[in-house]
Amino acid sequence: MVSFLLKQIILVLVVLTCAGGALAWIAVNNLSFDLVELQASKNAEWCIKALGEAVQLYSDDVVGRITHEVPVSENYPTIEGAIPPPSTYSIVLGERISERKGNFRFRVYSDYPFPNRLEDGTGGPQDKFERDALDYFKNHAVSSYYRIENYKNRLSMRYGMPLVMKASCVSCHNTHPQSPKTDWRIGDIRGIMELIQPLDTFMEQNQHNIADLSLKLGGLSILSLFGISLVFGRLRQSTKQLEGEVRLRTAELADANVDLEQKNGLIRQVFGRYISNEIVTVLLKAAAEEKLKLGGERRKITILTSDLRGFTAISERMPPEEVIDILNIYLEYMADVITEYQGTIDEFMGDGILVLFGAPVAREDDAIRAVACACAMQLKMGAVNEHMKQMGLPALEMGIGINTGEAVVGNIGSEKRTKYGIVGNQVNLTYRIESCTTGGQILISETTLKEVESIVKIAGQKQVTVKGIEKPIRIYDVWGIGGFYNLFLPKEQEQFFPLAVELPIQYTILEGKNVSDTIFKGSLIELSAKGAKVKINPVENNGKAESNSNIKLNIILPTSSKPVSDDIYAKVTEKSAGKNCFYIIFTSKPPEIEARLRKIYQWISRE
Repeated sequence: MVSFLLKQIILVLVVLTCAGGALAWIAVNNLSFDLVELQASKNAEWCIKALGEAVQLYSDDVVGRITHEVPVSENYPTIEGAIPPPSTYSIVLGERISERKGNFRFRVYSDYPFPNRLEDGTGGPQDKFERDALDYFKNHAVSSYYRIENYKNRLSMRYGMPLVMKASCVSCHNTHPQSPKTDWRIGDIRGIMELIQPLDTFMEQNQHNIADLSLKLGGLSILSLFGISLVFGRLRQSTKQLEGEVRLRTAELADANVDLEQKNGLIRQVFGRYISNEIVTVLLKAAAEEKLKLGGERRKITILTSDLRGFTAISERMPPEEVIDILNIYLEYMADVITEYQGTIDEFMGDGILVLFGAPVAREDDAIRAVACACAMQLKMGAVNEHMKQMGLPALEMGIGINTGEAVVGNIGSEKRTKYGIVGNQVNLTYRIESCTTGGQILISETTLKEVESIVKIAGQKQVTVKGIEKPIRIYDVWGIGGFYNLFLPKEQEQFFPLAVELPIQYTILEGKNVSDTIFKGSLIELSAKGAKVKINPVENNGKAESNSNIKLNIILPTSSKPVSDDIYAKVTEKSAGKNCFYIIFTSKPPEIEARLRKIYQWISRE
């Protein structure tokens, strides 16, 4: 009976051992497969992020900083000196890595491939996974989509990440002559970057390990009770060791992922807040030292503001797309000049630019570089207007104001969104000085003059009363700077010629951005290339506009179907004109009026 019971116990133990071994084999197989999937997905995520960072670095620090002399084209191999655009660069880089690694394959595809990729069949989705991935990313705001499936008869990890349309790419994609889609918006899914990683090696090693473990478990199952107890002990030990290795590997991957996310988060945080490379360098250091806090400091700084004369009126006569094109061309030229003179662009405000010299890094020659930068900006307007002429667009004129004084600069905003900026009365004063300029003029304050008077060249000076300032201020007209910079603006002497027949006009005086309700009558009695002399109707009271004020005028057309012309804008100058007269400089003219006045001026200037 004992022998029978013992045999039964041994049989039961053997059965239980075999069953336990089978269950352990299944658990290890599942665990190994999960580990393979985890390792493959993390490896794919890291590779695609690395490729994405390389493409982003290429886009920002290579393509974003080249001059127009270097062509950027997807057909760059056939164009001497050309480089590929970021999208082509990502495709070529992925293909190059795929060729060299062998066991990887990178794919970039989109619902809207360019014609050359559509023709060779590589640009659009090619199978169900790629179609599923495109549909999934369009309907879910996630950063990855992956599956393990057979790909070309090989079990593979297919891992895709969305290519999201960024602000710096929208204009390029919408204006590219071969772009199949021209209404891209920020945040659109423009395609997918996919990594295909065969799992043969992982699975072969996994199967080999499982087969080896099966043999061991099979041998252990036929041992004696003593052997069975030993097997259970060894199995328990092996399971714990395997679980420990899995936990250790998972913890290492989690730590690496946290570290990567922290670094990416830091870059996104800082680069999302700041624009200037100099600001980025200073604040990255501050962020690393945990000193990136809200607040500012008072310091001496030179402030430059610029604005296009009459651009608001010009933009009202153009479609928004054309206005954006003009601004992009103008701001690109100006940003290059400002960077050359180590200015910090604090803000683009439509056609206006606010530039700081002395923040975040102060230098002894901040005021001198600001004036030199202003001269270079005015000289660069020649290239801007040549570009405008080639596009059949009107010429632009810019006014610049510069002021030096104490202001508070630093991090302004909230913990979620911060801006490096400047506040204080000196900023307002700079804007007031700039508002007194005419096209092509640079006006500086007395405090700035004291910093640069040894090398600056002044064409004239005047005392003005500006809004928000109790006492009149003296401002100075700059026509050049000597010394190392040696930059001088072309001197243009406005010559006025009398009109044989006066041109009747009506005009109103602008009060800031508001148009006065009072309409005055007068006439143009002299004309120059850029301005005119206005005679006030003798019966009008208070019709003479003050110097530096802005007016809106219309030419009266008694013989035309339109009683008056479209709006013309001008600034009143300080030039002495006598009783009941004043001189103006045009800041904005409709194209037909500009053509008509140009013909009149050419006729009277020849006499």
